[in-house]
Amino acid sequence: MTVNKSFTHFIRNRLSKTLVVAALVATAIGSTAVIQSTQAQAPASYDNSMPSLAPMLEAVTPAVVNISVTRVQQMPDVFGFRGNGQQPPVRRSRGAGSGVVVDSEEGYIITNHHVVAGADTINVGLLDGRVLEAELIGSDEQTDIALLQVTADRLTAIELADARRMRIGDYVVAIGNPFGIGQTVTSGIISALGRAGINNDNYEDFIQTDAAINVGNSGGALVDLQGRLVGINTAIISGSGTSSGVGFAVPVDMLEAVMTHLERDGMVRRGQLGVIIRDHTPLVEETLKLGAEQGALITQVMPDSVAEQVGLQVSDLVVAINGEPISSSRELRNAVGLAGVDQVLELGVLRNGERTTVDALIVDSDDLPAVAANAEDSSGRRADESNFLGAQLLDAGGSGVAVAEVAQRSPAWAAGLQPGDVIEEVNRQPVDTLRDFNQVLNEEARVVALGVVRDGQKLLVIVS
Repeated sequence: MTVNKSFTHFIRNRLSKTLVVAALVATAIGSTAVIQSTQAQAPASYDNSMPSLAPMLEAVTPAVVNISVTRVQQMPDVFGFRGNGQQPPVRRSRGAGSGVVVDSEEGYIITNHHVVAGADTINVGLLDGRVLEAELIGSDEQTDIALLQVTADRLTAIELADARRMRIGDYVVAIGNPFGIGQTVTSGIISALGRAGINNDNYEDFIQTDAAINVGNSGGALVDLQGRLVGINTAIISGSGTSSGVGFAVPVDMLEAVMTHLERDGMVRRGQLGVIIRDHTPLVEETLKLGAEQGALITQVMPDSVAEQVGLQVSDLVVAINGEPISSSRELRNAVGLAGVDQVLELGVLRNGERTTVDALIVDSDDLPAVAANAEDSSGRRADESNFLGAQLLDAGGSGVAVAEVAQRSPAWAAGLQPGDVIEEVNRQPVDTLRDFNQVLNEEARVVALGVVRDGQKLLVIVS
């Protein structure tokens, strides 16, 4: 039988292609098998768990406690109970807040002063369900910190953070007992550091956070993501009384300083240096040219004070405390007010552009003389009157410029200028007469620094 060569060639060609396709299919099938095999093994080695704060919180939350207090108030005797040999009725009120165990061996718990102020009984509720009666060791209204003590075993204490490492933007977690509903956790960031001005009579250096803080959170913990205590939640700014994302916490370094006082004395014995200070700003630096744009500017030195004894002077600019730079008068005030009595502070001072160091022994505020009352100007001089930003000025007989009157709410009044003051310097230049005053005065200056003598003391008054 004769086979057509063309046909034979066609068969061989088709057979070859078929074998190639078969091989490709087999390869593909093998690859699929390998892929399927790899996917089948994935769950054994692949961790798809979500990030969580749970492990940190499990370790930290036992250190945060609920605090409940009762207060007993005697009602007014409007019905004559005492005359009948009876006691007037009493009114009992209750309050709640939070606290943090900071020393498990001693049973020390930190909370806010306003949580326990005036309390007749204080109870502490632990996360494990135990309720303990607490003793108030001491309390300080000006920092809003109180120290409690309980007697118990198996307490969990919290680790303290390093305040110097805190930064704006760090993640933080607030733990407390809002509205008395039980322990609650909220999260946010550090929104700002060094906040002050909420109560100018207090010692303030707040951490600001947007972590939700509500009624009952007071005294609770603000912790970092490692579970270390960075502050005690204290206050909020809110139009409704609930969280609006602006909460404040007392920082851990202030807590430590206050706790030392309370543990030792049951109160904070305020240290004093004997100076009046204000913030130094770039605007004031334009006038005074002290050599720095921030710090604590000394505007008055009290007679017979530590400051006078160590040689501090009006117009000195304090720029460091114990080698650490400061940027505001608040930092100096806090450092002096929270320093232990008889503690020495090393102050870095700029004077006439030169740096010097002063060692100041902090004394109890009760040991400082009282500031003398302002004396009335009875000189009767009325010649050469002049008005300076609301202050009526007149010549003081060649020994400066006297302040006769100060209009209320004027710039001079707001700066603290008072009748009876004698101006001896303007922008650090001596003036003997009103003519000198007006010649030295720079109308383009945005602030004017006046060297003033009041009751025999020299002051620096900044008018803007």
